[in-house]
Parts: sequence; C-alpha cells; structure tokens
Amino acid sequence: SYVLGGRAMELIYTDQDLRNYLTNMIDISADNPLLIEKFLDDAVELDIDVVCDGHDALIGGVLQHIEEAGIHSGDSSCSFPPYSVGDSQLHALKKEIKAVAKKLNVVGLMNAQIAVKDGKFYMIEVNPRASRTIPFLSKCIGTSLAKIASKLILGKSLKELELDAEIMPTNYAVKAPVFPFNKFRKVDPILGPEMKSTGEVMGQGDSFGEAFGKAVRGAGEEIPTSGNVFVSVKDTDKKHLPDLCKKLINLGFKVIATKGTAKALEGTDIEVKLINKVLEGRPHIVDAILNKEIDMIINTTEGRQATKDSASIRRSALEHSIFFTTTISGGFAIVESLEKGIENWTYKPLQNS
Repeated sequence: SYVLGGRAMELIYTDQDLRNYLTNMIDISADNPLLIEKFLDDAVELDIDVVCDGHDALIGGVLQHIEEAGIHSGDSSCSFPPYSVGDSQLHALKKEIKAVAKKLNVVGLMNAQIAVKDGKFYMIEVNPRASRTIPFLSKCIGTSLAKIASKLILGKSLKELELDAEIMPTNYAVKAPVFPFNKFRKVDPILGPEMKSTGEVMGQGDSFGEAFGKAVRGAGEEIPTSGNVFVSVKDTDKKHLPDLCKKLINLGFKVIATKGTAKALEGTDIEVKLINKVLEGRPHIVDAILNKEIDMIINTTEGRQATKDSASIRRSALEHSIFFTTTISGGFAIVESLEKGIENWTYKPLQNS
C-alpha cells in the first residue's frame, strides 16, 4: 500500500486467498514490493499525536479506536481519552512514544499507531507528520496542535512556548466516521483495512457512552432502544457473547441468532430465538429484515467465504435503514451508550467547549 486510504490492502486467511490476491495484483517487483505482516487478533489500537522540538516532546493526546486493530484508522471511531486502557499502561506508553520522537529527531508533529494485546505494545506505524486526528484532538483540548508544530518548525522550542504539561481532557469525546453507503446501497458495508469513509463527526459527553451515542446521531444514524437484535459473530468473538447478550436483554432487547451463535450461549440463562442463515433455507434472516422484524444487527465475520455468505444481511440492513455494526467492540459501545440513557444526556453551547 502506498496511499493513506489503504488501497490494495487485504486480510489474507488461506493459501488460496493469497494465490488469488497475487494473481489479481500487478506490478509487484523490487521497486514495488509486497509487504506481508502477521495480523494481531483481538488487539486494541491507539493513536498517539506528539509535538516535538527535536529535544523535548509533548503528548498532544492518546485516542483509543473503538473498533479492534485491522480496521482502517480513517474508518474507526475513536475515543479521547481512552475508555478501557489503564492509566499505568498509558503512562508507560507515553514515555516510550516521547523517546521515539526524540530519537527520530522529529521537529513538529508525529503520529504513532500502537496495538495493545495481552499487556504488550506493538508498533504499527510512525508518521513524522500531522495525522487526520489532529483537528479532532485540537478541538478536544482547546489548543491548535498544528499552530504549535508550525512554531516549532520555525525554530521555537517547547520551553520557549511554555508548553511543558499535557493538556488533560475534562470530558469524553468520540470521533465517528461518516460513510457514503446510503448513496451506494448495493455495496457491502463491512469494514476492513481499506478506507471507505468520506467524513467524520464529533460527540462530547460526561461519559464514553454519552459521547459515542451523540457521535452516532451526528453521523446520521439512530441507535434503537428496544426491539429485536440479530446477533451473528465470528468464532473469535463468541467468548464475548454471554456478556454482550445479557446486557442487551437487560436493556429490553430480544436476541435472535443463527445456530452457531446460539450454540455459544448454551449453558447460560440467555433466551435466544433461532433463525436460519440465508443458505439454510427460508424463512431466513434476510426475510426477517424485509418483514421489518429486526431492529438492530451485530454481525462480525472473517474469511473470504464467510464474508461473502453474510453480505446479503448487511446489504439488506443498509437498504432498509436498520442500524448495524460489524465489530464486537462496536456492539459493546452501543450497549454502553444505551445504558447511559438518551434522556440523561447533557448539552452545552459549542462556544463553551
């Protein structure tokens, strides 16, 4: 990939997937190499923006991606400050990233993308430039990071600018992407390493759930507060199902699932209504969507064939304006937003933010 949008990047699961990819790719050579990286499952991704004068570095902010690592950063919702990473981990990470900025002799802005898995940090990439999160982060902290970086590039130091302490947020802010899917209703809206969003919005609140709910609404979506939720998730997400479904039921939803997902809930007291996959015959999940029997969809998948088999579910949801998420972390974010309660949201003028 040679562009910011992740064009031509793909997740490969099988030998045949790799053969197909290589067959369809052109111009792979010493000048245009193919980069293959091992993928981290169930990792939390963080974006860190730093300003550095070549000697001292200051953290602009740390944002946590709501979607797990593997979703393009432009398509992932982000929370500032992080909502599930511990303070001790953040302190250690900030120390490491400031050392990286100084070691690289960065003057101006630097962005780092980090994956956190099993308590370990993995560097995804470092960019000695402004990132797409700079305008969002500057709005959150009330200070223009681009202006600070410009002064550093022109020769000022952080000490001269009297900038020696990170500006800490007073509330939560969530950046949510805006997608053009409502104009292209025949596409598959599943997210991946290739960027699909065309804009973004911001929601602020006293809690992560409130900020996330406001961001979703700002992006033109509406999270349902009751009804039937269809849940179908990939094998690696099934360990999260009991917790997620219990929360949904406590909120007043009824859970509808395919056989594989329902089997993962066996032995729990969670009531599940079975429904057929499209390939299992009618009446199936797409029929239920067409009959307006589904109010929300949580559908995660992996592998080329599984993604292809479930594409009709996501397209039908899109065509009938049914709220859906394609990540398990998105499902938990939805739950947290609903637990806060829309009636408890607070508002303030933009001039005061």
